[in-house]
Amino acid sequence: MTRMRAIDAAVAILAKEGVTHAFGLPGAAINPFYSALRANGSIQHVLARHVEGASHMAEGYTRATPGAIGVCVGTSGPAGTDMITGLYSAAADSVPILAITGQAPVSRLHKEDFQAVDIAAIAAPVTKWATTVREPGQVPGVFAQAFHLMRSGRPGPVLIDLPIDVQQAEIEFDVDTYEPLPVHRPAATRAQVERVLDLLATAERPLIVAGGGIVNADACAELVELAELLDIPVVPTLMGWGAIPDDHPLMAGMAGLQTAHRYGNATLLASDLVLGIGNRWANRHTGGLDVYRAGRTFVHVDIEPTQIGRVFAPDYGVVSDAGAFLREILAAARERTLPRREQWVRECAERKGTLQRRTHFDDVPVKPQRVYEEMNKAFGPETRYVTTIGLSQIAAAQFLHVYRPRHWINAGQAGPLGWTGPAALGVCVADPDATVVALSGDYDFQFMIEELAVGAQFNLPYLHVVVNNSYLGLIRQAQRGFDMDYCVQLGFDNVNSPELGKYGVDHVKVAEGLGCKAIRVTDPRELASAFGRARQLMAVHRVPVVVEVVLERVTNIAMGTELDNVVEFEDLASTAADAPTATIPLG
Repeated sequence: MTRMRAIDAAVAILAKEGVTHAFGLPGAAINPFYSALRANGSIQHVLARHVEGASHMAEGYTRATPGAIGVCVGTSGPAGTDMITGLYSAAADSVPILAITGQAPVSRLHKEDFQAVDIAAIAAPVTKWATTVREPGQVPGVFAQAFHLMRSGRPGPVLIDLPIDVQQAEIEFDVDTYEPLPVHRPAATRAQVERVLDLLATAERPLIVAGGGIVNADACAELVELAELLDIPVVPTLMGWGAIPDDHPLMAGMAGLQTAHRYGNATLLASDLVLGIGNRWANRHTGGLDVYRAGRTFVHVDIEPTQIGRVFAPDYGVVSDAGAFLREILAAARERTLPRREQWVRECAERKGTLQRRTHFDDVPVKPQRVYEEMNKAFGPETRYVTTIGLSQIAAAQFLHVYRPRHWINAGQAGPLGWTGPAALGVCVADPDATVVALSGDYDFQFMIEELAVGAQFNLPYLHVVVNNSYLGLIRQAQRGFDMDYCVQLGFDNVNSPELGKYGVDHVKVAEGLGCKAIRVTDPRELASAFGRARQLMAVHRVPVVVEVVLERVTNIAMGTELDNVVEFEDLASTAADAPTATIPLG
């Protein structure tokens, strides 16, 4: 046995559990951790400008790579409370991140010490586990349990709060014999998958709804194999987008109220059985349940037992890791004579070829649809897109194309503004050779804009597309139902940049002041060259590059209240020239 500080044991465990990077900010109460990090030498640290930014970086890092766990670190008090939004986002989307905070000495926890707050109690609702470690000897076990919990069952975040005296106390610990705890994931049985296959055999128009659990399980190849074997079209959820390539013949489009395709909604409404795998029937996907469920049989497969029946009771439920379920059902299906569904597959393809939204507009100021069309042309299937919420995200999901898992990295349920930039930096750290393209509206971009300096300091180049209409666009559109346009306008006369007119913030100057490069586009014909120039600047300077596109002030993007009541604001594409980057020729 070796005698060492408890915090040295903690950092040694991080390394043994596979952690290679951490994101955070040092402070007095967490300085012992940083001294251990420095002494260990195997974990690289990225210095964030805001602790919330560090938590989002950790989340982007986790989402980019199967099996990775991002770590965010902060001192006591406000550092922990700053992490709460990141922990909420991670918990909501089943993303494991480990938050580590410093804390006042144990003897001072109830004496209103400086920056002493009960962060474990605050974080409990948005983590799988949040704990303040009061005994130094418990530190190794707490860290082992943290990784066990993050990886077992439904993945999610954990927070460990470490009083400064606990960090510095000496304990006996043998790092050489440390082993991670076994991971528990429920697995479907042969009887269960046979029952699912029986139900599928009775259906004439079945669909698979592919959720983010398939991506988490790294089982997208098995999903595609099952769809091809059973001849069943696939509707990915927003979190499952990329599990099947957009140009695959069985990719039937996304369904929902906002981030959806017209042909995806039409196909789901035409189906008679829906097999949901690793999804949670999110309300932006389903809309009203009466419309969503009418005339359809539902099978739900999820790793978390309490998810089965949470939104509605399925006709049959299976508690299983998505990967385990897919492997078991594939094995069973190969032993069966399977029905063919050429007519149903053909009908789905016909909808995809006739219900495309128009993207080609030459208007100045630029219409947002054209931005995504040009992005499809400029960025290939290897591109990793990162975004959070707003009209920019909704339109992106309607018009962009994604071909690989973990190439659409999106804060799906929580959708915090400001998430995009730091999450993109986390993706860059996880995959330094990737082409990372972040997408923000101007308001999302202005949240946590200081994190651009992190990309400049640590040479993390990515391309940040900012679609600027100088509005809270999604909220403005939502206010139409209240017959108002109130407190959502961001424009003003900028005394330092009068050339902007009423668009207010000069994002180009701000980005340059933070050590990055930036390009402003006002004409849609300039978009292709701007994207090309941005990639050159990234390669030369190794810093983030912002491409700001000045949009028309008001654009309403298709959305509605039910799958059969989505309001469209533009005409359908009628020729190939109206939607030149569609993945299927217009019929």
